[in-house]
Amino acid sequence: MRAVDRAFDELRFGNARTLNLRALQPTALQAAELTERWLREQQVRGVDEVLVITGRGNSSVDGYSPVREAIVRLLPSLRRRNVLATYAEHTPGSFVVSFAPVTALFEVPRRRREKPVPPPRPATLKALDEETVRQLRDLAVMSLSVLGINSPTRPQLEDEMLRHYAALSAALPENGDKEALLQQAMLRAAEEYEAGM
Repeated sequence: MRAVDRAFDELRFGNARTLNLRALQPTALQAAELTERWLREQQVRGVDEVLVITGRGNSSVDGYSPVREAIVRLLPSLRRRNVLATYAEHTPGSFVVSFAPVTALFEVPRRRREKPVPPPRPATLKALDEETVRQLRDLAVMSLSVLGINSPTRPQLEDEMLRHYAALSAALPENGDKEALLQQAMLRAAEEYEAGM
């Protein structure tokens, strides 16, 4: 990549919106897991687009990059699961990715071929902060009203709250203030619902 192109990428994406797998040198499996986790986190943070650098495999045996191939397989899967809106090859060793709305996570179709990743789903939401539970309830009421259920029963409301919690929790990072990020994601989802009403 030419220095000019690299400079434009730095201006367009910066460090915060670039995942450089080439520099990290993970295995293909590690790269796929890291990339999925990072992309999900970027989605709930409200980032428009990011750059994922895989490398072309020039230094690999026979010029084949297992990391690049793992990401090539991952991106369509994330698009089907409503994490990504689009992805495109930026250079032979990188991809530009844009994100689906957060509310799209609640509409993920089930597929038989992909192994379901069980997101954290507590038996109760009592472990969460009172404000987080209130935001979950408000979000559940909004999503049910979009479905035409204006007076949900208590079990319907609790199921919807748990469903939203499970979908959003899958995107939370291992470290940091998970609950603050969860609240941020719920706020973004509520704004998306309001914009569509």
